[in-house]
Amino acid sequence: MKTVNKIAFTEIDTIPQLVKDFLNHSIDGFEDSTFSLENFAKQIQHKKSTFEDFQREILSEEFSRQLSYLTLSIKQKENIELIKSGDTFTITTGHQLNLFSGPVFFVYKILQTIKTCLFLKNHFPEYNFVPVYWMATEDHDFAEINHFKTENNYYEFNEKFGGAVGRIKITDTAFISDFEKEFKDSIFGTELILMLKESYHSGNTLTQAIQLFVNRLFSAYGLLILDGDSLALKRQMITVFKGELLHNQLQNWSKEKVKFLTEKYGKVQVNPRDINLFYLSESRNRIEGVGDQFQIVDSDQFFTKDEILFELDNNTERFSPNALMRPIFQEKVMPNLAYIGGNAEIMYWLELKDYFEFLELSFPILIPRNSMLFIKQKTLGKIEKLSLKLENFFTNFTTITNEKILDHSEILKTLQEQEKMLINHFDSLKILAESTEKSFGNMVAAEEVRQLKSFKRLKKRLLKAEKVKQSELLERLEMLFLEVHPAKTWQERIFNFSMFFSDNGYSWLDACLKEMDVAESKLIIIAI
Repeated sequence: MKTVNKIAFTEIDTIPQLVKDFLNHSIDGFEDSTFSLENFAKQIQHKKSTFEDFQREILSEEFSRQLSYLTLSIKQKENIELIKSGDTFTITTGHQLNLFSGPVFFVYKILQTIKTCLFLKNHFPEYNFVPVYWMATEDHDFAEINHFKTENNYYEFNEKFGGAVGRIKITDTAFISDFEKEFKDSIFGTELILMLKESYHSGNTLTQAIQLFVNRLFSAYGLLILDGDSLALKRQMITVFKGELLHNQLQNWSKEKVKFLTEKYGKVQVNPRDINLFYLSESRNRIEGVGDQFQIVDSDQFFTKDEILFELDNNTERFSPNALMRPIFQEKVMPNLAYIGGNAEIMYWLELKDYFEFLELSFPILIPRNSMLFIKQKTLGKIEKLSLKLENFFTNFTTITNEKILDHSEILKTLQEQEKMLINHFDSLKILAESTEKSFGNMVAAEEVRQLKSFKRLKKRLLKAEKVKQSELLERLEMLFLEVHPAKTWQERIFNFSMFFSDNGYSWLDACLKEMDVAESKLIIIAI
């Protein structure tokens, strides 16, 4: 494996403009929330003075309790103890409980979290930094997480669902035998199969499956895994949840940022609701204010104000944060300095800055995670033969294709020369016409527009004809694009990690970790 290129997100067309502006420090009010040693130094001091010892004890105990049935590495055990120290801080990423991790970027974001901790320890040796994976166990959209894909197969399992996905007990393991057939002859296929069988053993909950799987992959790096579906953690949120139920505080305190982001970028990633909480029982249903009562949506259950506050105090575990409230929950219960997430995650975190300030809660440094692309040497050879660059595949590839199709067209060259002559001709004519009568100048300008439109129509018809004539080249370009972008999107969003692990095992994780960039958000392209 060899790194052939690293492209900054700010140079990639398809990265959202909001993320680019954030990385370029072009959004007022977020200067302290971007990656820099100075910002980390500030975060350390702020979190050190605001995160209390009793919270550290609770968190350490939760890690011990939740991970007690796993085989932990020495590094993990040390990290659980270190959490109790006022000189220890966390770096966090989070993700859904996708089957066998789902798309491979799940692995990349955890590796970047681990490497960020190593980076910080090197620069702030007097402090300790613990990588944490926060499991989205309370999500209820099972269809989003019940599958994964390799180059040759699509794997899916089916279970009864409706409540928190983490509580689902696994009964459907039929997909494992198909997976075994695909990978049994791979170099590290046996390890993958054992990993899958151990994690998705019949009777395990989906939470346990992910804990077992993630622990097997990352225990050597000291990664800790946290489940927010915890009474001890949620009790620290009672005051916040109460403010949400009675005063819609998240929506009220994010209004200005939502308005600003909407006006500048057209929309926000997630629109806040009046109440950003779910009620968790056998199902997970939104809580909605109806007059002076609270309804559990899609049920017949209602609470009065006094009843829901009693329920919050006595059955706190039944209250579940939505996507916008979850960041508050994470930062409330951990001594966290930074959150590493995908572009969409970063965009909805940005909506919450004022709400964090209202709660007097430290807003973390936000780090858009790195992306990785593993590309075959053979594919690189094809790209070079066509005189293309890898960067071309991360711009508007339709434009690149059109340019390539017309690359040697003599007709196009003549059209372009004539179009340039026409523009120069009209420039001179407009000056002369306007010196006679201003309205004549407008007539000349209108005629220029009409004739230039004719040139555009000619070029469009030429392109269409050339595509028919050069269908073989067009097909090669399209196939090449699909080799770089399977299913017409980034590779990391389609394929499961097993495709890469099967040939290289744990050394593949080490190679990814080595190439991971922590100070800048980049697309890292590696030849295999």
